[in-house]
Amino acid sequence: MKLYEQYNTLSERHIKADRNADAKVPDNMWLKCPHCNTTFFARQLTPFTTCPSCDYGFRISARQRLSWLVDNFSEFDTDLQTNDPLNFPGYREKVKKLQKQTKLNDSVLTGEAKIASTTFSLGIMDPTFIMGSLGTVTGEKITRLFEYATKHQQSVVLFTASGGARMQEGILSLMQMAKISQAIQRHAAAGLLYIVVLTDPTTGGVTASFAMDGDIILAEPHSLVGFAGRRVIEQTIQQKVPRDLQSAENVLAHGFIDRIVRRQEEKKVLEWLLRNGGANNG
Repeated sequence: MKLYEQYNTLSERHIKADRNADAKVPDNMWLKCPHCNTTFFARQLTPFTTCPSCDYGFRISARQRLSWLVDNFSEFDTDLQTNDPLNFPGYREKVKKLQKQTKLNDSVLTGEAKIASTTFSLGIMDPTFIMGSLGTVTGEKITRLFEYATKHQQSVVLFTASGGARMQEGILSLMQMAKISQAIQRHAAAGLLYIVVLTDPTTGGVTASFAMDGDIILAEPHSLVGFAGRRVIEQTIQQKVPRDLQSAENVLAHGFIDRIVRRQEEKKVLEWLLRNGGANNG
């Protein structure tokens, strides 16, 4: 057999062996933490979906979070639907696809929840639904959440996760910032507690409004918290910014956050805060 024929035969064997190996190795077997770059087996993840090395909380859906966060939950406003106010190309199809995937009508899950003996109003933004962006339905659901809490004298807990306002809805998306903030003000005037938990990422108009309106602001470790993106900031001020500029830890150090809380401790911390500072206990 000629040398090049031997080479081709060996190459075919290697290709076949590689294909067999690929078939035996399951997808997503390994994960890499985007914060500390640790690579680990996916099966090492607990239900909290955090990095075993640095406690970074991976981005999870609202329903995943709900599964370990509360003892009881009754969902609100499942019938609300966006009417695609700008007739944005492909937007209706995208929303329908994500509604099917997430089992949500938009980028936030809202309802009445209970932890131990405390009943409260709960909102969880979902980063898997158009990056948790703030659209008209999202804004309406959060506004109604605060209105319900005010009427029933309940505290509000809101988990934020967002890339900011939703471009497919233009200025109507931006208007949700003011609408929600007004509902928060009425809730505050009634002497009721509002707790925010910032998760990765919380940015844009969400940070510029209701994410920073809380009486108590908590954050998960290493979450991205900021307004404008890093490149936008650097292009505007014409200089480099520190790598950790928008980390939750740096924002905490400058007084904008009250405490960093590991995902595994959130239920316990929220139960204590609601029991000691909220309404509708027992």
